[in-house]
Formats: sequence, C-alpha cells, structure tokens
Amino acid sequence: MKIAIIGAGFSGMAAAYDLAKAGHKVTIFEAADYVGGLAAGFKEPGWDWSVEKFYHHWFASDKHMLGLVKELGWEDKVLFPRPLTVMYYNGKFYPFDSIFKALIFPGLGFGINKIRFGLVGLFLRLTNDWKALEKYTVDEWLCKWAGEKVYKMMWEPLVIGKFGERYYRQVNMAWMWARLKARTTRLGTFEGGFQNFANLFASRLQEMGVEIRLQATVTLIEREVASGAVTVRSEKTEVFDKVLVTLSPEAMTRLVPSLPEEYLHGLRSMKSMGAVVVALALKHQLSEEGYYWYNLPKSAGYPFLALVEHTNYVPADKFGGDHIVYMGDYLEPEHEYFRLSQDELLERFLPALKKFNPKFEPDWVRKAWLFRTAYAQPVPLLNHSKYIPTIQTPVEGVYFASMSQVYPWDRGTNFAVEIGRRAVHVMLQVSV
Repeated sequence: MKIAIIGAGFSGMAAAYDLAKAGHKVTIFEAADYVGGLAAGFKEPGWDWSVEKFYHHWFASDKHMLGLVKELGWEDKVLFPRPLTVMYYNGKFYPFDSIFKALIFPGLGFGINKIRFGLVGLFLRLTNDWKALEKYTVDEWLCKWAGEKVYKMMWEPLVIGKFGERYYRQVNMAWMWARLKARTTRLGTFEGGFQNFANLFASRLQEMGVEIRLQATVTLIEREVASGAVTVRSEKTEVFDKVLVTLSPEAMTRLVPSLPEEYLHGLRSMKSMGAVVVALALKHQLSEEGYYWYNLPKSAGYPFLALVEHTNYVPADKFGGDHIVYMGDYLEPEHEYFRLSQDELLERFLPALKKFNPKFEPDWVRKAWLFRTAYAQPVPLLNHSKYIPTIQTPVEGVYFASMSQVYPWDRGTNFAVEIGRRAVHVMLQVSV
C-alpha cells in the first residue's frame, strides 16, 4: 500500500518503521524543518550533544522505546547516569530519588504519615486495576487513603503543577497510578541527545525507502468516495491508500473536517495543557551541590514548575563548557506566558535563580532560548477511557494516533512509540 503519515515525531517514525518493514511505501509529511516532534532538540556551535527543546528522558522501564532502540542496533548508545532529584520543604531542598530518601524526607514527619505514604505507594505499584481508579479524582482518592497531610505535602503540588488550579481537582487517579507504576528513579538518554537519535532514525527510515518531507504542511485530508482512496493536500494533492495522523486532537479536527460530528466532538473534548520552557547556557554551575532536578511547588512562589540543570546529568564538556539549565512550566494556552517575549520571561525567571545559588548574577547567562507549545500534557478527567478517540476513525482509510490516546499512561517518547506501532497493527489488521 501507499501510506501517508502526518508528523515526524517518535510515533510517526515508529509507525513508518513497521510499515516499511511490512513492505509498504511510506511518505512522512512534517511541517517543521526537523524530525523528532516534541522530543526534538537544538545544537550550538561547539556543542557535541544537542539539547531538547522540551525536556525529555527515558526510564529504565520504557520497554517500547528501549525495545525499538535495541531493534535498531543502538542499545550501546543508551546511557543511564544517576543524577540527584530534590524535593522542596520549608525553604530547603532534600534528595528524593529513592525509597530510602523518601522515607527520611522531613516533610512527611514521623510515624503514621510515613507509613500511609509507603503503603499507598506499595499498593499503587502492585495493583493493575487502573479502571477502578479512574472513577475517582487524585484529590479524592489520595486524601482518603494517604491522608490529607501526606497528599498536600507529596502529591498535590505535583498535580497542581501539571494541571493548574483549573484542572487539578478533576484529574483521575488512574493517571497517578500510571506514573508510579511505569516510572523508575533511573533516568536515561541517548548519546548525542534525543535529536541525534531522531536524525539517525530518520536516516534509517530513508535507507528503508521511507520518504520524509520536511517543511511540508498538510492542510486537508479527504476520502474519495468513488475510488476509496484518501487524498492529502499539501504543496500538491496526492492520493494514498491509508493516512495516519500523529498530531494533536485539535489539528485532527482541522485536517479531517469530514469526520462525523460524534468523533469530532470527542476530539474537541480532549483537554490538554501547554508548555513554556526557557533554556539557558550559563558560564558557571548553578547548583553547587550538583542537584539535577528540582521539584518546585507553586505555593513556594517560584515563577516556574521545575528547574533542571541538565549538565548535572550530562557533563558540561559535552556542551563546550556551557552549563545548561531549564526553567519550565505546564500552563493553559491562554496563560500570559504564551504572550510574553523571551526578555519579559527572563525578567521574571532570572531573579529566582538566586534561590538556588545566591552567587548567581544575570551576566552568568551566555545565551537563552524560549520554546512554547499549546499541546504538551493531556488532561485525563473521570472515566477518561470511555472518551478516548479510536485509532481507526469513521472515515475509511484515515487513522489517528496521538499522546491523548496513550492513557492511562502519561505522555512521553516511550508511549509515543507504543501508540505509533499499535496504530500500524490496527491499519494492517483492517487491510487484511
């Protein structure tokens, strides 16, 4: 078959890989001038590695992503350094990257709170019945079983940070279960950065006969009733046997307006948070303790959700001696951070860096970059599994695979690969 894939992110490329292996002729349309989607990166002169625009890493449990890397023969390029993640409490930061560190974290106090925290965590790691959990909100379930003090100290700041004041009380408990079930304290990356992986993967696909068209914006996808083929309108109109769209639900509604109203309504009802990230190249190390990931509660007054010193994970010599720091937040697309300029955001963000290192001065900043996307974190509401759009759409020959459909799992490259490969299974099963 002649198949079009819209989007050269990890899901689109994983789907192209399986389709090409199955003997089909694949064309990928990508609006940007690079591959990698939300996991793409950038590279300065003098850097040996790229840096992701929106921060990513792999977990040791990411079987779909790491399995694909192994299939491609690049497992020797996967690295698992052991950085230090810290949690905020009463104006100080405490290591929080192991069970032992969690148990001695002072924010939980002593006695019953730590026992409840441990028992709830153990239950969530052991149970597989996530559908029973999606009937309850995170707020409701954890307040009941972990206790209000434990919830407000440990989990509420995470949920507020991810989903904001508007949604945090509405997110269902299956989402929290999936985070604790699937994630590990070991964090991995790819030699040279994620953009290096994406570029190598794209080259492998091209060797397999996949055509990748960059700066190729698709404006309309329609099924021809007479022939049964699907037309894709980009610089020109072309005909394909099947089309897989790997973009956001909102983009899907624009590309395929002929979808039945019920399916379109389902797409429009998918809520999501955007992301705003400012990356810095500093002349000096910010965290003198060598801390890597700072979890920051909004209640503490920081102007962003998380601070990540990437070069306390991957050495600064990979970046020409620059110390790479991220300041990021999940926000609704209407938030003012989506309108402010880079200079205006730096004016708000930079003073907070003195809280991490009193010696910090603005002249430490060699260069800054601003990245924003309106689609970064799906919002799973109660009984979310009932409302997920199907991969096979009602328009024959048109398929949809996005991070909004990986539920109950959270977004990330691992489940991007999983949804892309699952979409291929649906496409080929139907064709047979």
